[in-house]
Amino acid sequence: MKIRNEDLSFLAEIYEFCLLKKKNVYIVGGYLRDMFLNRKKENPDIDFCTQKGAIRLGQELSRKLGAGFVVLDREHGCCRLVKKAGDRVYTFDFSDFRDKTLKLDLLHRDFTINTLALDLKDAVGNSQIQKNIIDLYSGIKDIRSRTIRIAHKSTFAEDPLRIMRAFSLAATFSFKIEPKTVTLLKKEKKKLLNVSLERVRDELFKVFESPNAYKYILELDRFKILAFFLPEIEAMRNKYQGPYHHLDIWKHTLESLKQMEGVLVDARKNADIKEYLDQVISLPRRRYTLMKFAALLHDVGKPKAMRRREGKLIFHGHERIGRDMTREIVKRLKLSNDDQSCLEKIVYWHLRPGYLGDTLKPTERAKFRYFRDAAEESLSTLLFSLADQRSTKGPLTKREDSLRHEKVVAALIKECLEKKKEKKSERLLTGNDLIKDLGLEPSPLIGKILRKIEELQAIGKIHTRTEALKRAKKLL
Repeated sequence: MKIRNEDLSFLAEIYEFCLLKKKNVYIVGGYLRDMFLNRKKENPDIDFCTQKGAIRLGQELSRKLGAGFVVLDREHGCCRLVKKAGDRVYTFDFSDFRDKTLKLDLLHRDFTINTLALDLKDAVGNSQIQKNIIDLYSGIKDIRSRTIRIAHKSTFAEDPLRIMRAFSLAATFSFKIEPKTVTLLKKEKKKLLNVSLERVRDELFKVFESPNAYKYILELDRFKILAFFLPEIEAMRNKYQGPYHHLDIWKHTLESLKQMEGVLVDARKNADIKEYLDQVISLPRRRYTLMKFAALLHDVGKPKAMRRREGKLIFHGHERIGRDMTREIVKRLKLSNDDQSCLEKIVYWHLRPGYLGDTLKPTERAKFRYFRDAAEESLSTLLFSLADQRSTKGPLTKREDSLRHEKVVAALIKECLEKKKEKKSERLLTGNDLIKDLGLEPSPLIGKILRKIEELQAIGKIHTRTEALKRAKKLL
């Protein structure tokens, strides 16, 4: 158990400053927990506590370090410093004791695995760090037994978000939530309704970061917590989908998430796909986490679209209804515009790869339109379609259809990756060309013609400006 050298230099500087200010400061919580787990964050965050005066100490320290400074909670004496160091960004949180002593302060922390403490002087002046760890509530034992356990019976009453945090921590570390903690969170779960949705959302996405998010989403659903912030799922339960499906809408949705995680494991073996999946869409959310969320939302429009025609169940337009519902969910959870674009595209276009897979060799025109419409989410939607297809095993689902779908999607994924590396062709025509050469007035018609010309150019039907103008006249 060792503090890495880059962190140690910062800790030594902070310690020297605290010594000068005659402040006794402790490192607490997650940083120490992660040391026991040999987990090193790309961008470290370290929590400190002192008896009182944390905000003033943090403000003065920020000036010495040249770090950003913000007050998080003036009432409870909590502030944050953010310091960029090369490729890393360090986050230092300073807070006052939440009670009269360190022992009582640690009792106010959420779970035993986060109740560890270390005097800052021992962190910088002693190589035997583990011997100096303050462990008053069996935190090390629970880390080693991979257990999430409340630090105190008032844990959830103090901050109901900790109910969600139990699941996000369990998902992050593949820990189990011990029975008494489960009993208490089930008893107090309704207090989550008083927590801001942004805070709940952030814990939900920590679950999605886990390679086994399905397991913990299943638990959140089993404890009837998931519907607190995604009430749309209630309408999906026990809705039969017809003979192509073996599961109702909600169980199929959960199975899609499970299959999505399997698809992602295989996809990450390709370096280009891995880079694509790990792209930050809006900090801290990466594309693969949004893809998992999209798996939960892809059929959210089916209950409203459900109709019976000539004795058959149909869900015509459910992807459009689902896109619109996704937009409302995004607003409710206060996700970013980029998050919204990603989710909407996957939900709206998730059926298109299946249509392309109806024939073994889709036309160039059909492929062009798919890549144009799904745009940046072409690849994510293709990967999701594999998960969706693998979750569909009703009596009328034929093995040969499933195999054809897999083959077509694999070819489209390869083509999608190749297109990303290609230099985009220059346009043969612009809007100004249509106005000048064809005498058109500015209008939506120009956009329609340009899109058609772009399509014909992409599929190799036209190659020159003269051919493009000729075709534009014909389109008029």
